[in-house]
Amino acid sequence: MTDDIIPPIRESYDRLADEYARRIFSELQHKPLDRQLLNRFAAEIAGRGQVCDMGCGPGHVARYLRDVGATVFGLDIAPRMLAPARQLNPDISFREGNMMALDIPDRTLAGIAAFYAIVNIPKASLPLVFREMRRVLQPGGLLLLAFHTGDEALHEEELWGQSISMDISSFFHRRKLDAP
Repeated sequence: MTDDIIPPIRESYDRLADEYARRIFSELQHKPLDRQLLNRFAAEIAGRGQVCDMGCGPGHVARYLRDVGATVFGLDIAPRMLAPARQLNPDISFREGNMMALDIPDRTLAGIAAFYAIVNIPKASLPLVFREMRRVLQPGGLLLLAFHTGDEALHEEELWGQSISMDISSFFHRRKLDAP
């Protein structure tokens, strides 16, 4: 199943890598809620071991976590995305990896921060992603997951002047509650 899903995601993010880093790397400066969530996450996992910034992009979440004391590394499916991450964060380790088949030993991570990392994964494949995350987390390990809410999926063929083929999903359909 991952053979059909991964190539277009990897190719699209590889095309966007430089512009993505330029536009996204400093975004946490303007997101006080995200910073608050990351601070709380870092405090909860302090001293418990390594954290993976899964779907790390240019490494801005890894950088933030490192700056607040976490032992962190970044993981991304797109090798060209890792070049700016390494350049912008030379003191953090970044590696290529697939969240549907993690090359990480069982029960080794204190935490996973996955900021918008699942938005390109088809809903049918999410159980596989979550099983992999659970497998690599230590007992009591934490997952900080950010995603878009809503009930739509978009297909993008162009972003920031680059030709791409990317599906972006929202999760958790809104439901109308019946009156009692």
